[in-house]
Amino acid sequence: MGWLVVLPYLFHLLLLFHFPTYTFSLCNPHDLSALLLFNNSFIVNNTLADQSPWYYYCPTNVSSKTTSWNKNSDCCEWDGVTCDTMSGHVIGLDLSCSMLQGQFHPNTTLFHLTHLQRLNLTLNHFHGDIPSSISHLSKLISLDLSNHNIRIIDPYFDGHGMIMRLDPSTWKRLIFNASDIREIILDGIDMSSINESSLSLLLNLSSSLVSLSLRNTGLHGNLPSGILYLPNLQELSLAINENLRGELPKSNWTTPLRHLILSHTSFSGEIPNSIGHLKSLNHLQLSYCKFHGLIPSSLWYPTQLTILGLSSNHLTGEILPTVSNLKHLTSLHLSHNNLQGQIPSSLFDLTQLTYLDLSSNNLTVDISLLLSNLKHLTFLNLSSNNLEGQLIGSISEFSTYSMEYLDLSKNKLQGNFSSIMYEFENLTVLDLSSNDMSGIVDFQQLSKLKKLEFLQLSQNNFHFINMDTSVDHILPNLELLSLSSCNINSFPKFISQLQNLQMLDLSYNKIHGNIPNWFYENLLLSWRNIYYIDLSFNQLQGDIPIPPYGIWFFSVSNNNLSGDISSSICNASSLEILNLSHNNLSGKIPQCLGNLPFLWVLDLQRNNLHGSIPTNFSMGNMFETMKLNGNRLEGPLPQSLAHCKYLEVLDVGDNNIEDMFPSWLETLQELHVLSLRSNKFHGTITCSSIKNPFPKLRIFDVSNNHFSGPLPTSCIKNFQGMMNVNDSHSGLNYMGNHGLYNDSIVIIMKGQFVEFERILAIFTTIDFSNNIFEGEVPKVIGELKSLKGLNLSHNGINGTIPQSLGNLTSLEWLDLSWNRLTGEIPRALLNLNFLSVLNLSENQLAGMIPVGGQFNTFENVSYEGNPMLCGFPLSRSCNEDEEQLPKLTFHHEEESEFFGWKAVAVGYASGVVFGMVLGYSVFFNGKPQWLARFFGAILN
Repeated sequence: MGWLVVLPYLFHLLLLFHFPTYTFSLCNPHDLSALLLFNNSFIVNNTLADQSPWYYYCPTNVSSKTTSWNKNSDCCEWDGVTCDTMSGHVIGLDLSCSMLQGQFHPNTTLFHLTHLQRLNLTLNHFHGDIPSSISHLSKLISLDLSNHNIRIIDPYFDGHGMIMRLDPSTWKRLIFNASDIREIILDGIDMSSINESSLSLLLNLSSSLVSLSLRNTGLHGNLPSGILYLPNLQELSLAINENLRGELPKSNWTTPLRHLILSHTSFSGEIPNSIGHLKSLNHLQLSYCKFHGLIPSSLWYPTQLTILGLSSNHLTGEILPTVSNLKHLTSLHLSHNNLQGQIPSSLFDLTQLTYLDLSSNNLTVDISLLLSNLKHLTFLNLSSNNLEGQLIGSISEFSTYSMEYLDLSKNKLQGNFSSIMYEFENLTVLDLSSNDMSGIVDFQQLSKLKKLEFLQLSQNNFHFINMDTSVDHILPNLELLSLSSCNINSFPKFISQLQNLQMLDLSYNKIHGNIPNWFYENLLLSWRNIYYIDLSFNQLQGDIPIPPYGIWFFSVSNNNLSGDISSSICNASSLEILNLSHNNLSGKIPQCLGNLPFLWVLDLQRNNLHGSIPTNFSMGNMFETMKLNGNRLEGPLPQSLAHCKYLEVLDVGDNNIEDMFPSWLETLQELHVLSLRSNKFHGTITCSSIKNPFPKLRIFDVSNNHFSGPLPTSCIKNFQGMMNVNDSHSGLNYMGNHGLYNDSIVIIMKGQFVEFERILAIFTTIDFSNNIFEGEVPKVIGELKSLKGLNLSHNGINGTIPQSLGNLTSLEWLDLSWNRLTGEIPRALLNLNFLSVLNLSENQLAGMIPVGGQFNTFENVSYEGNPMLCGFPLSRSCNEDEEQLPKLTFHHEEESEFFGWKAVAVGYASGVVFGMVLGYSVFFNGKPQWLARFFGAILN
């Protein structure tokens, strides 16, 4: 009876040969109808290819595959459709890169194609819930729904953040029904509701699953360890799931894995030796995780490895010479770890390497001895290490035709700029900044590098020539130019030819005189795409150049610019950072600056601006830092500042502002620094309108005003940011440490101004000095256990020094001078082991000065003006029979002229002057503006 099965097909063939006008259609009518209805449920948005970078992965001149779909033609001939040659059922559907846009209907006919074995809808713009009817596709072998464009604004549908979602019940049905599935790719799908238990359902696919990719899906919690043991799994990618945790198996890990990609997750622990058992491993990416410890020696033995990524972890130790075993390695990423020691010369035997990134470690090597074998390198980043030697000998070994990216910045390289560099005709990125290199750089020769896009030569000793060359279109593709700290005396004219310029850094040079006219013209006409200009720390004169419309970083600070700030500056509506500080600007602050929608740093400090602060700070603004100190501003503080809900630093010190204390600022929950110093503020200070006023305040300076009444207990007791700052976890983190701008502050230390041009996040201080405060020192101050400095001097404070000040165990300086304090100095202050500066002078204190600890290091000037005090170091003994301690020898400082404040003795031992605070600016990275200017005065 088997011949009956093929009889219909023979009949169709006879019709085809005997009746030429008959068109045979293989397509199953049911599937034809399902495809047409599915196609009608979406739109084709041809603009998506231009809007999304992911379409880079699509063919050139991509168009929707569904444009070929016609109901009058055989669906098996349609683009993207594959049919079974016997039944005519659709078994494969590939609509990738088809620019389809819309939402799946719960009853979409797509999932009526129950014979589908392969479904690929990647790189479209679907959104909404994936219907549960997808579980009807029980014959699926391969499923790719990856949606790389998960955050778009869809003009055709309501709502923002278009995204496809997969709920646990649909996931469960799909896994149970498609039990033979071999490939699952759901990158970019929202799977945040899938928990560990739901993920463990994948273990039911142990006999079939070969490839699993769930990148950027919002997975969280612990990954079921069994997934890493799936016996047939060859490809596993769980990258970009920052809250997904797990550890790599420590034993019996012998799966056929070829690709293991876990980067940008919270996988942690040590990388186990068992990883060397993955003999088929070809691609390993563990970058941006939380792995620590040594790189296991076994990792240098999976000889099939072509890509190895371990960047941005906490790995230590050395790179072992056995790295040379990885003969097929083409890409090696070990950057941003704590690796140290010599880079083994065997690494440079990996002749297939095209990509090498060892940046941001503590590696050493004489670069002139290496690199000779790496003929195929296109990408080399060895920046931020301890490389030494001269570049000339080693760079000549490269193939000048292959190198595209070269970054050797922030090392200890010496020698001349090699003329070989002019031959790297495919170079797009060249960064030699922050070394000790010298020699001539000829910009006319550099013009040979027609593909160069990024050029950074800052902070070297180069001598530039032909910077005013008239060669047309010199470096026509250059987008970034950084020549900071290069001893340049005038504007390089060649930059006028850079039509594609986006970033320009000429800071820390000696450029003097007026800004040339061609620079203004380029800002208006030629530099359409420029978004970053830094001309700070030069000797420029004249008016401020008006930044172009699209710019977001603009700094001309520390020059000699003058004139008014034109309101036309607000036409640059994309501004995020505006720094005009330390100039001779006059006039008023334009009101429109308060309305710039993206501005988060406004730094106008140290000018001659007058008038009032803008009064119209809009709701929803982005301000984080506002530095208006050191001007001649008047009037009250505008209450619209309360709209700046992201504000972290507000400094209006050293002006002529006359107002009551702005208690309405207590609603700013992110405020870290508030400086009202040296103005005409008056009245009492109170905090009471909300439950937690100023919860993150770290620096509070209201000194040199006319405040009166008691010290504000209602505020102090809520300074949570000064109570328990965890020093051990803060490390060298700075306020406003965004890489492009550093928050700064001026404080008074020993009667002198000290400007910290970076503020360590753990730095906390209170300054109530030079006001008319009265009453007692609040005991609640003793709860501010992270406080580094406390200045209550030059007031009318009375009563005794509270014992609770002994709880301030982080305190480094204490000034209670020029008040009316009585009683004895509490012995509890002996607990202040970091106290290096103490001034209790000009009070009415009595009794014996405590002996021990840091008190053994202070001089007479710490206590003078208290006639009833006795004991070391004063010559007045408390008892004639008292055994006097030997007097220490100190270097006496001259009397300060600031408010008659006499500098006090400086402590030794564990409290070296401002020990921690001074250290803050030692650990700088890059530009010298990050050093405090006045440390020399402190160390004097």
